[in-house]
Formats: sequence, C-alpha cells, structure tokens
Amino acid sequence: MVKILITLLIAAFLGGAVQAQQAAKQSFSNRDALVLVETKFDFGKIPQGKPVTHVFEISNTGKESLTIENVQASCGCTTPEWNRDPIAPGASKKITVGYNAAAFGPFEKAITVFYNGGRTKQFFIKGDVWQVPADPAPANTSIQLLKNINR
Repeated sequence: MVKILITLLIAAFLGGAVQAQQAAKQSFSNRDALVLVETKFDFGKIPQGKPVTHVFEISNTGKESLTIENVQASCGCTTPEWNRDPIAPGASKKITVGYNAAAFGPFEKAITVFYNGGRTKQFFIKGDVWQVPADPAPANTSIQLLKNINR
C-alpha cells in the first residue's frame, strides 16, 4: 500500500513538473517576441529650437499577440507616440519619438516600451543641439565702404 502511495505521489510530482516546464517554455517563447528593429538613433547636430522626430519599428516574432501597455521616455523633452492596438504575430508597429531640442548641448534619452504584463524593452536617441545665435549676423559695414570706392 505504501509503495502504491509513493508511486502515485511521484507520478503526480512528475506530471506537475512536466506541466510547469511546458508552461515555462510557452511563456519563454513569447517573452522576447517583441523585437526592436533598431535600438539606437543618432540625430547628429540639431539647431536649438527645432524639434525632430524618428520612427522606430517593433515586430512581434511570437505566436501570440502583444499588447503595448505604455511607452515612456526618460524625460519630458522626449515624446513617444504609438498605436495602442495589439500587435498580431508576425506583424510590426511603429513608435514615433519626438525630441524638442530646447536645451543646447549633447543629449541621450532612453525610451522604455512596457508590454504584456510588465515586460520591457528599451531603445535610445541621442544627438547634439547647437545653440542658435540670439541676434542675426551683424551688419557688414565694409559693404558701404566698397560701394563708395567703386563709384
């Protein structure tokens, strides 16, 4: 009787372990199903006060739909926009990221994609904002001098 009970317990334990392993494998197979086609973008030199945008593409390589719950930038100067519909298996979606370029100097900003119950992926933008002169170019006084000489 004890041998039968032990055999049943071992069978139940092994059956549960196999189910847990299959569930973990299935969960793992869709875990990294969100693929960023590009993880970094360099805007290069940007004039101060001229907002810029770049479009990042993401793909679903899994067998189940992915839901993007949120896309969050590391600061308020960066604004992501995306369609909130689920991404079907094999489909792609675009996330447009804008940077306002108000402050001059180099920058690097992280954008985090939250999807399928707390999973995350990150991509980055960077660039260098050059300061636009406050005043227009000074008047060239030599032009009047040249005009007088040529008369």
